[in-house]
Amino acid sequence: MLTGKRFRLTERILGIEVLNGERKAVSIPLGAVIEADSSSGDGNQTMGVLWGDKQLEIFACDLKMRGAEMIGPQPQVVNRSTTLKKGAVGCSA
Repeated sequence: MLTGKRFRLTERILGIEVLNGERKAVSIPLGAVIEADSSSGDGNQTMGVLWGDKQLEIFACDLKMRGAEMIGPQPQVVNRSTTLKKGAVGCSA
């Protein structure tokens, strides 16, 4: 069970936010810290995560391929700009 575990993204991934019944695509950037949440997702292909104050659904394979589990205390937020790789969205290797 991943609920409550935190992950730092090694590449950007696509998340889906549901606001007022409408689905909106959200790009979660490289280096973002997300926390696995059991409140949404289908439990197989998609899963719920918290990113800051946003509750999103992501593909579970994206987290496996593009997330590194964080162990230890809550990280400090650091503002920095990064260059994102092309083609980082999706579940192909």
